[in-house]
Amino acid sequence: MTKHSTNEAQERRFHEMTEAPLEPLICKLAVPTIISMLITSIYNMADTFFVGQLGTSATGAVGVVFPLMALIQSIGFFYGQGSGTYISRQLGAQQQEEAERMAATGFFLSIFTGFVILMLGLLLRSPLCHLLGATDTIYPYALDYMQIILFGAPYMMAALVLNNQLRQQGNATYAMIGLVSGGILNIALDPLFIFVFDLGISGAAYATILSQLISFFLLLLGIRQSRGVQIRLRQFAPSIDRFVALMGGGLPSLCRQGLASIAVTCLNTAARPYGDAAIAAMSIVTRVSQFAGSAMIGFGQGFQPVCGYNYGARKYDRVTRGFWFCVKSSFLVLLGLAVAGWVCAPQIIAIFRADDPEVIRIGALTLRLQCISFPLVGWVTMCNMLLQNIAMTMRASIVAAARQGLFFIPFALVLPLFWELFGVQLCQPASDICSFVLSIFLTVPVLRILSHGGSPDKR
Repeated sequence: MTKHSTNEAQERRFHEMTEAPLEPLICKLAVPTIISMLITSIYNMADTFFVGQLGTSATGAVGVVFPLMALIQSIGFFYGQGSGTYISRQLGAQQQEEAERMAATGFFLSIFTGFVILMLGLLLRSPLCHLLGATDTIYPYALDYMQIILFGAPYMMAALVLNNQLRQQGNATYAMIGLVSGGILNIALDPLFIFVFDLGISGAAYATILSQLISFFLLLLGIRQSRGVQIRLRQFAPSIDRFVALMGGGLPSLCRQGLASIAVTCLNTAARPYGDAAIAAMSIVTRVSQFAGSAMIGFGQGFQPVCGYNYGARKYDRVTRGFWFCVKSSFLVLLGLAVAGWVCAPQIIAIFRADDPEVIRIGALTLRLQCISFPLVGWVTMCNMLLQNIAMTMRASIVAAARQGLFFIPFALVLPLFWELFGVQLCQPASDICSFVLSIFLTVPVLRILSHGGSPDKR
């Protein structure tokens, strides 16, 4: 692959992003990301489904370790979104060399950070299990699952960086191939390792880290084949200015994903007094809700490279048009999913724990309560994506932190004191409503400035 062919590919991509009809372009970019998100959610649920055949305590263990996996993902998204949004703006401004420096910087920093998480996690694995909300009966399952997952941390983070960098350049198909291949492999390996090889919950963990390793190598190949921004060790150039720029795009993702880790820990801790059935129910509802929202997130990710390129090229009218198109589309999709979730809640929970009526009872009510506020989540997510991609770090970080942090964590600490288990079940819908109101105040003024052809201050 010659530098000339790479430059030609980048030039074609620039014209497509800044001149092609907007709505069809977003849909074209969104299809691979929607597929990626759906498959990722399916294989996240696959662990819950297959481990659920081992018992309620094993199901609870997957929920207990979920915050650790969310933390690993949050750091991967920090480096991936931070470098990716910067890359898309630089490509929009036609600064190819600076884009390559940021690509290498985000990638290699993520691998180093992953090794740090691996070492600290292994040293603190026993107290960490209890901190994450494990009961005495869940603890042995959670410990086995967690210590295997930790070995995948370095390349799991790096794979998310590659995925986000590919998407932000508009190469969503290569990003999809990497994630989908790993997801399908995980679904196939789960029953093989858990039941055929009789590895139990450890088999689910081995299936996860092996499938993530395959995804990592396929994404590396995708970077090479895409003729986009390449990652080379000689381009690794960490600096204060570059790290500040990386934080500008990555901090909102770190807030969103990192606080999700803390939020699930608080949720498990709040549910712990009500037994393993409550923790298992919360774990199932969390995975189901993620699956239901994954298509909406994938659709918004189709908007992100369009937003970055056009903001870098100062075509603000295309930024706002794309935003409103995504908001309207996501609301309609989420409304339909909320209705379906409300009607079929007991049946959905029973897929995972059909032999435990208590899990079904708790989970069905929790899912129905979340369906009340679910259509509002699209607005919050699209606001976050817009603000993040135009480098309005402070506003984007507040919106990102709101749903799983600013509101959810206090609700998880306070509401159970008044309404016990029902208070635990109310945490997410109450947080969604408050986040919706907050994001209106933070985003609407920015949209007004953009619609008048101005560039908002970076605050």
